[in-house]
Amino acid sequence: MKTIIFDLDGTLLDTLADLANSANYTMEQMGYSVHPLESYRYFVGNGVPKLLERCLPEDKRTPENIEAARAIFAEHYNTHFADKTRPYDGVSELLEKLKSSGVKMAVASNKSDDFTKSLVKRFFGDVFDMVQGGKADVPKKPAPDIVYGIMEKLGAVPENTYFAGDSNVDMYTAKNAGITAIGCLWGFRTKEELVEGGADHLAESPSDIYRILED
Repeated sequence: MKTIIFDLDGTLLDTLADLANSANYTMEQMGYSVHPLESYRYFVGNGVPKLLERCLPEDKRTPENIEAARAIFAEHYNTHFADKTRPYDGVSELLEKLKSSGVKMAVASNKSDDFTKSLVKRFFGDVFDMVQGGKADVPKKPAPDIVYGIMEKLGAVPENTYFAGDSNVDMYTAKNAGITAIGCLWGFRTKEELVEGGADHLAESPSDIYRILED
């Protein structure tokens, strides 16, 4: 049986505007400059602490500032995490088709576990067999630990397991776990980054993922 693990931000959901709004709100509250939306395409992908570290001025990236920013961000994002966030066109249809074909599906995100589960539940219901977000005791992607945990619980084997994501973090995660990497071109990053990250396949639209698994 085939298994596919999806990244969340930039792959299943377009979360960029809400992440940027909460991060810019945080910077404003701390008296620092805000950033344009496009900058956040490269700020996100490694979890909230790293996002906020990248937002802060270089000479202000102390552990204390990052923790203070994290508290402000969490309070704002907890209320506004779904203001503009939406599934990418074709994603819901892809998930329904994969589900009906008997493919096991999971989500693996560096976003906190609570937010990951809340977003997936809100937009996709119970379509996934497993949803895993960031936890303090599990190394973040591109470490393969989150993938190993999912594969073990779903009874998946590497040769029939795929990881779909929009960044080099996701491609490295797949490579580190010894599974097939699918680069999603509709997300936050570029085709060049996905190729350099080691993508085995490139999907221009969600429907391409079904064809890749089918082939």
